[in-house]
Amino acid sequence: MAEFRVHKLEGMQYVDIHLDNETARAEAGAFSYMTGEITMHSRLIPSIGGLIKSLLADEAVYRPTYTGTGVITLESSLGGFHILDLDGESWILERGTYWASEGSVEVSYHRERFLTSLYAGEGLIYLQTKVRGHGKVALTTRGPVEELTLERGKSLVAEGMYVIARTPDVSFKIRRPTKNFFGRYTSGEGWVRVYEGPGKVLLNPAPYWRYWMMVQRGDADYPSQTTF
Repeated sequence: MAEFRVHKLEGMQYVDIHLDNETARAEAGAFSYMTGEITMHSRLIPSIGGLIKSLLADEAVYRPTYTGTGVITLESSLGGFHILDLDGESWILERGTYWASEGSVEVSYHRERFLTSLYAGEGLIYLQTKVRGHGKVALTTRGPVEELTLERGKSLVAEGMYVIARTPDVSFKIRRPTKNFFGRYTSGEGWVRVYEGPGKVLLNPAPYWRYWMMVQRGDADYPSQTTF
């Protein structure tokens, strides 16, 4: 299997992918440089369905693949990266979270329910990247990641996109922060995101301070697109 390594340098982080006659896939624009005998391939013409889904999901239309033996180095970020090791399971990734994966990992899309999409402010259709299979997946984050296991009937309530990934069994919906209608306005909170088990979620509770300062300056030219 390919090896994914997260490196830290001068307050930045980046991912190396080590291939041994293997294939990896990365987000469009993620490539920095590579060494060894590796061939990059990107489809010239995507399928109509894939093009439409990519546009609706606000994700890259092209995700180039890299095949061969050597090391691929991806772009650095003031945020961080988290490596998922899939063993046959599936994960649903928040928009802007997918960064790279092994060629054995299936990358597709997950569609949220209509009302959830509407209340989340995502319009009529809310598509997220879904990964499934065996192999490693690199996620781009704002800061350190915590994995939480939600038992059946237990829920996590978040004001904002603090959850960057979840297993498909975890339900997701949008609701008011309080049970009474006017409590939404007096509590000082907007709509909240509710995740209910059973299943697992990846939580990004706080950003790295350098990333936080970059967000305050309004600079969005970094891989992690998840906002507070």
